[in-house]
Amino acid sequence: MGYELEAPMSTFYNLPAAGAEVVLHTHLVVREDAHLLFGFGSEPERALFRELIKVSGVGPRIALAILSGAGVAEFQRSIENQDHTALVRIPGIGRKTAERLVIEMRDRLRGLGEGFSTGGTVTPGVPAQTEAFSALVALGYKPPEIVRLLKSVDPQITATEEIIRHALRTAAAS
Repeated sequence: MGYELEAPMSTFYNLPAAGAEVVLHTHLVVREDAHLLFGFGSEPERALFRELIKVSGVGPRIALAILSGAGVAEFQRSIENQDHTALVRIPGIGRKTAERLVIEMRDRLRGLGEGFSTGGTVTPGVPAQTEAFSALVALGYKPPEIVRLLKSVDPQITATEEIIRHALRTAAAS
């Protein structure tokens, strides 16, 4: 039996090769018309997702977009610094939603306690990798191949354009 699940890009990038065992932290959303399963590579991602969907106007799709566009540590920094503009840059987040997130999530992040340490849970350059992923999809590459190509990129490369160039060179060489 198999299950379809949705995951943020940060989880997607850290998946092992096809056929390898993977452990994901899941959250099931039961709606009248569907049961939606979401998977996360770390407990802090799942905990943040669960807190985000409690915010008025933020559903599972927006929460996934936030985790894909910012990651746990970057989101936490944006909330702590009351940086609305960083949140507005995430697709699907408008000015009013960003302001609501800053107000409502400030106390919720503190309420998650010490176990919500974000150190090391975010891959450097994930927002750039997310943009590169989207660009490679637009070029016609399939998601599993894109993941393989992006894993071949040196983690020191953080510019979206350079990530795409390196991934395309790798694709041409194989």
